[in-house]
Amino acid sequence: MSAEENRVDVEIYGVRYALKGDAAPETMVDMSRDVDEKMRQVLQRNPGLSLYKAAILTALNMSEELYALKEEYNNLVQMLELERNRKSK
Repeated sequence: MSAEENRVDVEIYGVRYALKGDAAPETMVDMSRDVDEKMRQVLQRNPGLSLYKAAILTALNMSEELYALKEEYNNLVQMLELERNRKSK
């Protein structure tokens, strides 16, 4: 981590956490809100889940979203490279 480590207190599904990191405090708060929202969605659809299992499902759902975004990004980079190569010929 950098010399400028930020710290924020957040709440995710009723549990308080102290986060430390390089990201801007606003970013860390926004990320924790995203996690809280996704946890609430998972638990609304599956009210009998423990918080542990809801957290795992939330992580898997968010990982699926990240994977899709990475795939989309890689496809866009490939398209740009193809276009660049086509123009340079």
